[in-house]
Amino acid sequence: MRKRNWLRDQSLSIVLALLFLVFLLGQSLAGHRHYNEDQQAHGQPTLSYGEYLGSSHFGEAVFENWESEFLQMGMYLLLTVFLFQRGSAESKDPDEEEDPNELEKHRNDPNAPGPVRKGGLALALYKYSLALAFLAMFLGSIYVHAATGMAEYNQEQAEHGEPPTTLMGYVGNARFWFESFQNWQSEFLALLTMVILSIWLRTDSSPQSKPTWKPHHETGSE
Repeated sequence: MRKRNWLRDQSLSIVLALLFLVFLLGQSLAGHRHYNEDQQAHGQPTLSYGEYLGSSHFGEAVFENWESEFLQMGMYLLLTVFLFQRGSAESKDPDEEEDPNELEKHRNDPNAPGPVRKGGLALALYKYSLALAFLAMFLGSIYVHAATGMAEYNQEQAEHGEPPTTLMGYVGNARFWFESFQNWQSEFLALLTMVILSIWLRTDSSPQSKPTWKPHHETGSE
């Protein structure tokens, strides 16, 4: 058996976290420059980089994207519980029946997670804990998107001598839903293309792809 190496074992998370930080930094730098250029063009005061990071302009841009990502992942987890796509690496096999007693077989397994061994409410929540976590992150993100979007909208209203709006008023505004839907539709398009293309196309050695030798009609990545 290969000797464990912490860096190798965590490499996927580390690289994804680094990419996230690099692109978030890039967004903040480009957003800061774009914001100040727009402010200067309209004779308005500019912001320092630190001030921009705490601005509604930056917060709205970040969280309207986060909300769509968390919605996508949470919905995908739930939809793949009971929906199928024959031949896709991203779907359970529609011909394979699940054992309803599978959890019970592991109740006394010392290596099983605590809620599995404990049962009851702890297990009921744990069974859907990943989807619930994405739901909580989605709700948090959409709230911050709405709050920062409202602040940005009210700033624009003040510049034009118009009255401000409330949080609920902004949520009822077409602008809020335009920002949300333009991201949501692209997330589900990405999922759709992954589900469909994985029927016929491969990426060798990736757990998200069927093995290169596997027939098109077989479902799942195993």
